[in-house]
Amino acid sequence: MKFKPLKRAPLIIALLVMALVCGIYALRLDFLERMERMTYDLRVRTASHFPAPVATNLAFVAMEESSIKAVKSGRLGYSFGLLWPRQVYGRLVDELTAQGAEAVGFDVLFGELRSDQPPVLLADGVHTEESDDFFARQMHRAGDVILAITPDLMPPSLFATNALALGDISTEKDSDGILRRVKAFRDIHQWHPIIRQFASRPDPDRPEISLDLDRARFAPGEIILPQTGATNVVEIPVDADNDFELADFLGDKLPPNLPPKAKAFTTRRIWHMGIVLAARQLKLDLARAVVDLPGGKIILRGENGIERVIPVDVGGYFLVDWRLTPNDPRLLRMPVENLLWQDKLRLAGETNGLRDDFRGKLVVVGSAAQGNDLTDRGATPLEHDTLLVSKHWNVANSVINGQFIRRTTNVETVVIIIFLGLFTAFLTWQLRALSASLATFLLVAGYVGFTFFSFVEYRLWLPLIFPVFGAVVVEHFSLITYRVVFEQREQRRVKSVFSRIVSPNIVHELLQAEKLSLGGARREVTVFFADVRGFTTFTDQMQEQVTEHVRTYPVNPATAEKFYEESARETLEVVNLYLAAVADAVKTHNGTLDKYIGDCVMAFWNAPTPNEKHALAAIEAAIAAQRAISRLNASRLAQNAARETDNRSRVAAGQPPKPLHVALQLGTGINTGIVTVGLMGSDQHILNYTIFGREVNLASRLEGVSGSGRIIISDATYDQLLRHAPALAAACVELAPVTVKGIRNAVRIYEVPWQPNK
Repeated sequence: MKFKPLKRAPLIIALLVMALVCGIYALRLDFLERMERMTYDLRVRTASHFPAPVATNLAFVAMEESSIKAVKSGRLGYSFGLLWPRQVYGRLVDELTAQGAEAVGFDVLFGELRSDQPPVLLADGVHTEESDDFFARQMHRAGDVILAITPDLMPPSLFATNALALGDISTEKDSDGILRRVKAFRDIHQWHPIIRQFASRPDPDRPEISLDLDRARFAPGEIILPQTGATNVVEIPVDADNDFELADFLGDKLPPNLPPKAKAFTTRRIWHMGIVLAARQLKLDLARAVVDLPGGKIILRGENGIERVIPVDVGGYFLVDWRLTPNDPRLLRMPVENLLWQDKLRLAGETNGLRDDFRGKLVVVGSAAQGNDLTDRGATPLEHDTLLVSKHWNVANSVINGQFIRRTTNVETVVIIIFLGLFTAFLTWQLRALSASLATFLLVAGYVGFTFFSFVEYRLWLPLIFPVFGAVVVEHFSLITYRVVFEQREQRRVKSVFSRIVSPNIVHELLQAEKLSLGGARREVTVFFADVRGFTTFTDQMQEQVTEHVRTYPVNPATAEKFYEESARETLEVVNLYLAAVADAVKTHNGTLDKYIGDCVMAFWNAPTPNEKHALAAIEAAIAAQRAISRLNASRLAQNAARETDNRSRVAAGQPPKPLHVALQLGTGINTGIVTVGLMGSDQHILNYTIFGREVNLASRLEGVSGSGRIIISDATYDQLLRHAPALAAACVELAPVTVKGIRNAVRIYEVPWQPNK
C-alpha cells in the first residue's frame, strides 16, 4: 500500500546515507581500502583470462640457480662465487650488445666500487683491467645500459657516467603487502661532496657534526639537516641559487683554490626503469616531460608526434598493468649462463651456431635464484609469490602500447555513489519490498559486471566497495527498514479506521493495495440505508412500563433511577442486536459500513475498494439483512413465554416487569450514483470514511418511503441489477414513481422481493 504522508523522508534518508558513505570514503580507512584493492586484484586475475596484445620485444635475462653454478664451475673460463665480480656483468653487456639488444636494464644494485675483485684478462691475453673499469667500459661502448637506483642507493660515478641512464627499481607495496603501483619518477638530491662526506664520515675534529641526509628539511633560506642518532639539527644557510658557504663546514681548512660557495645539492630526476626502457624504444624525451600531478597525468613526447599520457595520483604513482608474468611465453626469457657461454665462443672466434635472439629487445637483467638476497620476490594482483622484477617489463609494455590502468578520481567516485544511491532509493521506494530487493540485487549484479567489463576492456578501475555496499546495500536496507516501520504504523492506522466498518477481506485489500486514495474523490457507489421500524414505539413502551411500575409501587428516587437505567440498557441491547444483524449482512457482502444514525444503518459499496457489481452486492446485503431480522424476530418471540414467567417473579420481588419481545421490521432504501467519497475529520480528532452528495440523499429518502419489511431501489440501481442479475431484476416489482424531499423530479422505484418463499 502506498502511503502519502512523509514523502520527503525517503529522500532525506537517501541523502543522509549518501553523505555518510561519502564522508567515510573521504577518511580513506585502510580496511575499506584493502577491501577495494581485493576487488581490484580479482579484476586483474579475471583480465588475465582474456589475453591482451603486448609488446613483442621484451626480454628477461635471469640469474638462475643454474647461472650461479655455471659461473662457479669454471666452464665459462672463470670461476666466481655468489657475489660475482663486475666483469661478469661486463661480459653480459658485451654479448647483448653483440646480439643487437635495444636496451639493457639492470635490476641489480651497484652501490660502490669493488677494489677487492680480480682484474680482467683482456683479449690480447697480456694486459689486464680492473673489474669495475671493464664493466664501465663495456657500458660506455654499448651505449644502451640502464643502471638501477633506489632512494637509498646510487651507483658510483664511474658507473653512472658510463651508463645510458639510471632507472628507479624501488618497490613500495600497499599495506596488505601486494605490489600494485610504482612511482613514475623520483627527484634525487645529489648532495655536495663535502656535505655527503660529513653525512657518511664526520670530521674527526668536529665529531658533533654527523648528518642524516635522508631526513633533510627545506625552509626559505636554509636547509635543516638532523644529526644522526640525535635530536639536534644543523642549519645550512643557502641563498636563492641554493649555494652555501663551504667555510661553514671546512672552516679555516678551506683550500685556497676552491670557490667560497657551492650548490648544496643538485636535483636529478630518475624515472622508473620500465619507463626508461620504453622511452629508449619510442625515443621519448624524458627531460621535457610535462608533469602535472594535481591534474593526475604525466605527458611524455617523442619523435614524429608520439605521445604517451600516464595517469598518476598526486604522489606520482601509477598502477602496473600486470599482463606479463616471468613465465609468460610471450616474454623472451633466458638464463645468464647461455649468454655468457655465447660471449666466450664469440671472443674465441667460434661464430658457428651463435644466435642473436635479443636483437631489438628491451632486456631486463635480474635475479630469479632462490635463497639469496639478490632476488626480489613478493605478491602481485596476479600471483601470491613471484619475481617483482616483472614490474619493469609490464611498465615498459604499458608505455609502449599506450595502455594504462586508470582509477576513477575522487569526484568521479562520489558521482557514482550519488547516482547509484539515488537509483537505489527510487527502486526501493517505488517498488514493493520483495520487488525492490530483487531489483536492487540486479542493480548490484549489473554494476559489478560492468566494473569487471570496464577493467577487462578498458583497464578502468571503477570503485566497488563504497558504491555497492554503501550507496546500494546500506541505502536499500535503510529504506526497507524505514518502510517496514512506517508502513506497519500506517497499517495499524488503516485497520483502526476500517476494521469496524468493512469486512476483514476489504481491510486486507486496503493494506495490500499498491495505490489507494483516501482523500476526496468522485466515485460511483451504491448507497444503502436501513432503518429499524417500531424501535421508537418499543422504547416508549419500555419507558411507560417503568413509569407505571414506579407510580404503582412507590420507591425511593435512587431505586427508581436504577429501574430507568436498567430499562435503558435493555433498550440499547435490543437496538444493538438489530443493528448488528444489519451490519453483519453489510460486511459479509463486502460493503463499507459508514455510520449508525440512531436506529438506522448507512453503508455503501465500490469504495474504498472497487467492486464492479456494487449494486448487486448492496441488494444481496439488503436481502440478507431482511432475512436476518426475520430470523431474529422469530427467535425473540419464542422467548416471550419464558419472559412472562420471569416477569411474575420480578413483580413479586418489587421490580418492574420486562416488556415482551416485539417483532421489529426493517425498511431499506438503495440508490446508485456519483458521490464524493473520502476521509472526513483529522488525525487529531475523529476520522470517518464517508460519502455525501445528491445520490446519498436520495437513498435516504427511499428508505423513508420503504415502510416496514421492504427493500426499495431506484431506477439507477435497477439498471445495474439488470446487467449483473437479470433473474433477480425480473422478480422486482416496479412501483409508482415517488416525489421525495430535495429531489426535483419524480423517481422511478422498484421493490426487491426477499422472502425465501417468493
